[in-house]
Formats: sequence, C-alpha cells, structure tokens
Amino acid sequence: MSRPVSRVLTLLELLQSGGVRTVAELAGRLGVGERTVRRYVDHLVDLDVPVESVRGRYGGYRLAPGHRMPPLMLSDDEALAVLLGLVAGRRTGITAAAGTAGTAGETAAAKVRRVLPERLRHRLDAVLDSLTFTAAPAGAAAPEAAVLLPVADAVRHHRPLAIRYTGGRGGSGERTVYPYGLVAHAGRWYVTGRDLSAGADRTFRLDRIDGARVLPGTFEPPPGPGPAERVLTALATAPYRHEVTVRVRGTAGEIRALLPGSVAVVADADGGGEGEDERWCRVEIRAERLDWLPGLLASLDRPFVVERPDELRGLVADLAGRLMDAARSTPPPRG
Repeated sequence: MSRPVSRVLTLLELLQSGGVRTVAELAGRLGVGERTVRRYVDHLVDLDVPVESVRGRYGGYRLAPGHRMPPLMLSDDEALAVLLGLVAGRRTGITAAAGTAGTAGETAAAKVRRVLPERLRHRLDAVLDSLTFTAAPAGAAAPEAAVLLPVADAVRHHRPLAIRYTGGRGGSGERTVYPYGLVAHAGRWYVTGRDLSAGADRTFRLDRIDGARVLPGTFEPPPGPGPAERVLTALATAPYRHEVTVRVRGTAGEIRALLPGSVAVVADADGGGEGEDERWCRVEIRAERLDWLPGLLASLDRPFVVERPDELRGLVADLAGRLMDAARSTPPPRG
C-alpha cells in the first residue's frame, strides 16, 4: 500500500475514534503538513465519506452521520471486542433473529471477519475456536428491528405506543401502551408499561409483538420500581398452578440475595412463631410443580415455615427423611 493511501486510511481511523480533530493534531499524527491533511480530507469526501469541517477556535474535522456507513477501521483490540460481543450476544439470545438464512449477528460477524487482515483473522479464529461457555445457549427470541426500534423510541421520548400483541394462549389484539422501559432477561426482550385498554401495568414479550407504532402525545412515567424490577416481579407473580407462601428467618434484603427476582417475591413480615425475636420475611412463589421447591428451601440454610400449600410440607418432610437416611448410611466396602 502506497504511503499516501495508507495515510488517508489512518486519517479515517483517527476521525472514526470520535470528536473534532484539529488540522494541527492530524498533521502531527500523520507526519505531514496541514495542506496535505486538507487534501486527504478531500479524498475522503470524494469517496462519499461524510467528513465535515468545524469552524472556530477549536475547529477542525469530524465525521458526520452519512447516508451509508464509511469504511470501518478497527484495531486488533476493537475487532476482538466486536466479534466477542457478537458471539456472546448470539449465545444469550440477545442478537438472535428470525429467519432460516441465519441471524443478523452471524452475518455481521462474517462481514467483519471477511475484511480483516489474514494475520488478525487467524488469531481471532483461534480465540473463537477455543472458546466454550458454561451455560447452554439461550432460545432465539429476539425481536425484529421493525418492532424493537419504535418501542425503544417510544420509551426514550415517553410517547404512547400502539402494538398488535399475541398472548401466551394465542389470542391477539391491538393494545395502546405507555411504555416505561425495555428489559432483556434470560434471552428474551420485554417492554413494561401501562396497558390503557386494561387499565393496569403489564409486561409484554417483544417477540410476540407483530407490529409497533409510535403515537402522538407524551406521558410521564410513574415513580416507583424501575423497568427491570417490574419485569422480574411480573415473571415471579405470573399465574401458575401452585401459589406458595413461606416464611423464612432473615431480612428481605438477605433473602432476595439468595433467590432470583424472577422466581420469588420477598417482603418483610412479622415473627415466624411465638417467642421469636429475630426478623422474618414472607416469600411468595408461583410454580407449575412443587417437587423442586424443597431443595430450593433447603439451600437457603435458614429456618423456614411453609404457610401454603399443605402438599409442600409433605414434600419437605420426604426430602428431610431422604437426607437423614443418607447421613446415617455407611459406604459399601471396597471390592
């Protein structure tokens, strides 16, 4: 690559790092005169790179938003960060997209890798080929851009939102929502807000929204819990077969640190029994099955009292009996 071309690309890389760069600064970084810097800028403009001039004492050049993305210059560290971010996003379901031809994250990663120098591409391939994850891949449930972008715009500017939503039981219809916030949780995207048709706060999965349209007007988000806490509470209180209430010794803060917010709702309560002076809290859990709850309660390593359902008390007693039998048993003799 000839030196002038190399310097023009270096100039583009400097401008892509952000902010206004003075002519003197660019001349010093490129090792050329200021007139040459202006000539290099003209070359970029001829290539439709949106470089704009900023006048004034601290003026110079900067990149402006253009009608298309200019050639992207990435350092080794930046290229690694981009590819690892795409891989992690696809693994967690955040960048997954519908379609049989592949996800947007996969095509973006392929484009980045295709323009990398061979030396760097082989080194990054070595990282990606040797990388493993401890968690299983999340299910692909990311929203379409045509849904995500208007929802995000309505959240940011506190605008009403019209959506066509399909519920978990298959029914669909139009909803008008005051959206409070977007939340990504366990590979899914949610929007929480006020459902005007129902007159109550609701949480909607974005992958179940068929269309979204920002409406005129504005609203003021209410005080109280943030969007993430609202979504976790909604997941923890969703209708399931069993409604479980347990009192656990400890403060609500201590127990919240032990139980996921999407599983349990924890609140301070009175004492757990007569003569008890220590703090207790009430834990409410909705579940389709009860068989996993005895182990969860035992893992808290704290005294607890099952308030409901009665069936759970029997399951806890069965687990206690099996643990006692295991503790009393002796290992078989070695052969």
